[in-house]
Amino acid sequence: MSITILGGGGFLGAKLARRLARDGRLGGRPVEALTLFDLQPPPPVDAPFPVRCLGGDVSDPAALAAAIPPETRVVVHLAAVVSAQAEADFDLGLKVNLHGTLSVLAACRALPSPARVVFTSSVASFGGGQGALLPDDARQVPGNSYGAQKAMGELLLADATRRGMVDAVSIRLPTVTVRPGRPNKAASSFVSAILREPLLGLPAELPVGEDFAVWICSPRRAVEWLLHAMAMDTAPLGADRGVNPPGLSARVGDMLAALERVAGPDARALVRPAPDPAVAAIVGGWPAAFTAERARARLGFSEQEPLDELVRAFVEDDLKETRRDRGL
Repeated sequence: MSITILGGGGFLGAKLARRLARDGRLGGRPVEALTLFDLQPPPPVDAPFPVRCLGGDVSDPAALAAAIPPETRVVVHLAAVVSAQAEADFDLGLKVNLHGTLSVLAACRALPSPARVVFTSSVASFGGGQGALLPDDARQVPGNSYGAQKAMGELLLADATRRGMVDAVSIRLPTVTVRPGRPNKAASSFVSAILREPLLGLPAELPVGEDFAVWICSPRRAVEWLLHAMAMDTAPLGADRGVNPPGLSARVGDMLAALERVAGPDARALVRPAPDPAVAAIVGGWPAAFTAERARARLGFSEQEPLDELVRAFVEDDLKETRRDRGL
């Protein structure tokens, strides 16, 4: 089985690549080749199969044709311009998030048989705000350009699946927490920062109140969901190719309490209020909870771990590397 990860230089793409290299198999079948694609060639991974690392623009059809060769059976589409950046630069968001997905579809249509395409959509493709508890059949009414572009990608891939061009699964990822590395331009970047920075011994700013709730998942769980979507039986999805995975609704105050239980009161004291109306305006429209009944009962997606385990997972998996990356 040949697999391509678009956005393979990002933290989720890298974690997924390392997991595939470790396991050597997907859904009981051996992995025969892996392509990692990003703006710059991603670092290689040690694997028992060939690994190609390519750089290019995801909206460039020629670059995508090289990244998705004829033998490809699974494409994981993680490449994106994140929320606040897509809101600030509408044209860049369209280029990467919409035209990039069109290029992915064009490359997949050239394959000799339909590939499984796992598309990372987002909680930001919904509206509803803090008081919402969204069922699986809730309408996507995004309040930001990033969410709108993700919803467009979902509809495009669902229609392509109906036409037999691809076999798509769109996972509407919660806010992935705790992200390793450095802060990024996502409006939700603070959700990781208020845990990651204190664990590094650094101060962190909180742009919303402690009662603010977020729909989150850990990197460990996100990787498990991606692997499941890459190999699952898609027949139970029917025409609806979008999945709300079973994340965790958590208030910021509860997250800080978990930080204190894991790392002590001095870590929590490093988080200080810094209201940011622009950030609050974006993330405040995102729903804070989903029922996710379909993913649990019919589709086999695993549950998100409790908050304390989520914090400990960062300490175990990523704290040391993040310290090294940031020169601490």
